Amino acid sequence: MLKKMFLVILLLLFCQGFVYATKLPTRISYITIPVVTPAQSWQVSAQLRVPRNSDSAIPAVVILHSSAGVDSTGAFYARALNHSGIATLELDLWGARDLAGGSENRPESPQETLPDVFAALAYLAQHPNIDKDRIGVIGFSWGGILSMLTATEQYMSMTGLPYRFAGHVAHYPLCWLFNFAPGFEFDNFTGAPVLIQTGAKDDYDLPETCPALVDNLSEHDQSFVKVKVYKRAFHAWDRLEPKWIVDDPFSHLGQGGLVTLAPNIRVAYKSRYRVIKFFTGLFNLQKSKYNEHDNNE
Repeated sequence: MLKKMFLVILLLLFCQGFVYATKLPTRISYITIPVVTPAQSWQVSAQLRVPRNSDSAIPAVVILHSSAGVDSTGAFYARALNHSGIATLELDLWGARDLAGGSENRPESPQETLPDVFAALAYLAQHPNIDKDRIGVIGFSWGGILSMLTATEQYMSMTGLPYRFAGHVAHYPLCWLFNFAPGFEFDNFTGAPVLIQTGAKDDYDLPETCPALVDNLSEHDQSFVKVKVYKRAFHAWDRLEPKWIVDDPFSHLGQGGLVTLAPNIRVAYKSRYRVIKFFTGLFNLQKSKYNEHDNNE
């Protein structure tokens, strides 16, 4: 009897260890990346997550937060990307600037944070475990704008480096700015595909601005960009913290006003499913069972 109990205990310990190991398939590092411009230099902090189950160079995705700063959103996507065999590098754009985030405590324009994104791309492209030709980017709100800007040669040619992102995802990126405000030209693409996801209840922007932006592109440029609009989604539907009302001067077509940030768990899983499908297809990776779970939520 005691022998049987001992065997059961050993089996339970083994199973617990196995489950723990399978839940932690990723090596996590906290790093700083030097950012150098003609005017100044600084260090941008980042979390690097590299799946452990590969001996060859693997693809990677840079994760760019919203005006709120680093929150649950990035980790929500990082876990699924890692589980699909993709490394992630999530930047903290505010930390190096000693900013708290939010509409009153961020840089004046997204373009000011482009050097951080360029530095992140260069860092990954030179990393021994990363395939430099399979590096993507996903951004949310502010970060979504950066993801779209880096899809254009207008900005990528400024780096003076040969590296380009292989694919771009932008969530709720204020499409009204593009091809309207100076410095937000959305054309002359690098040739990498772009996926834009937005919500029909997003009162930061209008639900029709992203589809209209793509419709007004040339037929050639339209071939690079796809848009998905979720009917029941507010701004930041995949930010899983409680609902939050903010006042932002960029909202309501630049007139300013209140914006609802409201999580929608079902839409969050659906949008994550599309993100993983986009990148695994782009990087020629096998379909992940983890992602099929997202699609069934």
